[in-house]
Amino acid sequence: MEEVRWHRPRAPKGGAKMNKKTLGKRSVESLTSDLTEEQRKQLCGLLGNVELTLLYKASVHGYQASAFHQRCDHQGPTLLVAYNHSGYIFGGYTSVDYTQCCQQITDKEAFLFSFQDKEPFCIKVKSGHYARYDDAGGPNFGQQLCFCYNNQPVVYHQGGINAFVFYSDTLYGNDTDLSECEVYKVKHILQVMEKPWRNVLWTADRRAQLMGLIRNHKPLMTSVSRVRILMIGPVGAGKSSFFNSINSIFMGRITSKAMSGSAGTSLTTQFRTYPVKDGREGKPLPFALCDTMGLEEQTGAGLDIEDISSILQGHVPDRYKFNPISPFQLNEQKASRPASLQEKIHCVVYVIDATKISLMSDKLEEKLASIRRKVNSLGIPQMVLMTKADEACPEVEKDLQSLYVSSYIKSKVQEVSSRLGVPVSCVLPVKNYSQELELELNCDVLLLTALQQMLNFADDYLDDAGHVEYDFL
Repeated sequence: MEEVRWHRPRAPKGGAKMNKKTLGKRSVESLTSDLTEEQRKQLCGLLGNVELTLLYKASVHGYQASAFHQRCDHQGPTLLVAYNHSGYIFGGYTSVDYTQCCQQITDKEAFLFSFQDKEPFCIKVKSGHYARYDDAGGPNFGQQLCFCYNNQPVVYHQGGINAFVFYSDTLYGNDTDLSECEVYKVKHILQVMEKPWRNVLWTADRRAQLMGLIRNHKPLMTSVSRVRILMIGPVGAGKSSFFNSINSIFMGRITSKAMSGSAGTSLTTQFRTYPVKDGREGKPLPFALCDTMGLEEQTGAGLDIEDISSILQGHVPDRYKFNPISPFQLNEQKASRPASLQEKIHCVVYVIDATKISLMSDKLEEKLASIRRKVNSLGIPQMVLMTKADEACPEVEKDLQSLYVSSYIKSKVQEVSSRLGVPVSCVLPVKNYSQELELELNCDVLLLTALQQMLNFADDYLDDAGHVEYDFL
């Protein structure tokens, strides 16, 4: 395999045909990727802990389908990166080999991407069916997006099977002329540490112990009957899914009480306070999870920072409908009466998608920093719930017990700690229930451990509040 060098994009000559003599001469030279190092890191952020090796470069090997297949067949997962004359960088990923089998390929991991505002956005395959048609032609995704079409430096968008939902003007600016097309071999790197970096007991006894501790938890202040935990995070990070997962554990079956999903905008439009019962006929447990609209980087979209301040101080009622354009306003009657300790938030949890930490925009990071400053000023403890740990690391997806021996997950915990300004000990990776039909022991242990830590943090806050109250008296 050729050595790959990374540099800033240049304007290559697309579509130049090469004779066999030239092709043979160039193929033994090192290939230079048109991706910058930063773009490479961002694409790796979509894929997890991977290594990219450049297999095929159209300006070197030619745009012919035969040249593509000669270098890319039977190479395992691959990432195609195309460049057009309008400056768009876009393409797709497939986890299934190219083999020219003349069959529809099912690939639930497939996705399209395009760089927008210097960051890639991802369009996942709808179901995985018809993700590709594998034949002797050029690479295609869903038979919708065909690269090097008819052996030419063009991309062709055709209708038919809609395995991916996208708009050509957004994906590549409707510029079908390619200046370059590259295909990379994607190798997932397993980094297992000899010693776990956190100790967890993955046993049924430990699950039962955690459930008992949570059931019997008593808030430190007698005036507080139930700890209130506020979940804050970007759209689609898994706030509502965490509540559903905790509720499922105590109900003994998979539930879906709170709306959750992967829409581009927040499915949660109201402030919701979700109590959890100990079984269908059981009593309410001593905590409530408070769900909010997802954070969005644009001004006037998603949850407003002023609304968060009102929630923290206990002013916002359950089922209040958020209005991003107009923050919550206290009426005169409530403004004259300060909220009780029972109504305030006792612990704040930032919910962050492990697969998108590296893709977090500066605007969103600034918004989270502003929220953290406000929470700090009120003395409320904070922690991070790092969701989708299984999607971030293939080995963790295979076996959840490998979570704390994965150096990649550890690096993600350290990254989110650095970017959000919270201690590493306050970042807990978890897997929410999303597609499962049955509860699973390892998943329960992680989720319950995180919840127990939230209750411990809330106790710290209530302990401080008790001292302040005592000092005042």
